[in-house]
Amino acid sequence: MATAKLFLHGVPDSPAIWRPLLAALDLGDTPVAVPALPGFTGPLPAGFAATKEVYAGWVVEQAAALAAEHGPIDIVGHDWGALLAQRAAMLRPDLFRSWAVSNAVIDPDYRGHRIARIWNTPILGEIFMALSKPAALARGLADQGVPADIAEEEAAQWTNKDKRRAILKLYRSAKGLNFQHDWARDLDRLPANGTLIWGAGDPYVDRSVAERFAADNNMPLTFIGGAGHWAIAERPQEVAVALRAFWSGL
Repeated sequence: MATAKLFLHGVPDSPAIWRPLLAALDLGDTPVAVPALPGFTGPLPAGFAATKEVYAGWVVEQAAALAAEHGPIDIVGHDWGALLAQRAAMLRPDLFRSWAVSNAVIDPDYRGHRIARIWNTPILGEIFMALSKPAALARGLADQGVPADIAEEEAAQWTNKDKRRAILKLYRSAKGLNFQHDWARDLDRLPANGTLIWGAGDPYVDRSVAERFAADNNMPLTFIGGAGHWAIAERPQEVAVALRAFWSGL
């Protein structure tokens, strides 16, 4: 039986961002789960704190449910989904056959991009969210290579106030993407069966971050040329080739 797959989206996305890659992968009868992070496509569940630790625990729960039925799984994450995938693999390596991440890693030296620092700042982050309009988000995503229909779908969800609240809570729990003093200290717990697949022109997380992480942790790295942060949607065929090659070597 084919190994089950779990795909995790990032910020400000939803499961819709995976459609181009899933079509390119054509996984057939392979069990596939593409959940939405709590609060991102609907209301935040009661009592869900929306911190990085709580989201990581939620990912472990998703992986455990899939693994209980199908055995150890392959997890694929983009952006915050990449960070959460790595953290879940640190916490419960028994659940995973492999992990693959795109355009984000738990790096001790990375300090976050400009928008992450804004979201991390009380009041300023709330003002940014209040002024952010769906139409502007749709244009921004499309300008960075996200297919127009998906950009529109993602932007429509921006009207969900819980989504914007969850994003602020998540980034503030991570001090704007600074993992130096917590998750990055556990990198020795990260299973070796992982890979990085990176849009070479990412304006948020420079390719040098990927190169440093891959060198420091002896991990394979594939750059996707002509792509930025959303390589998974901008160049899905190339990403699919890299993923299939990685999986076939396990």
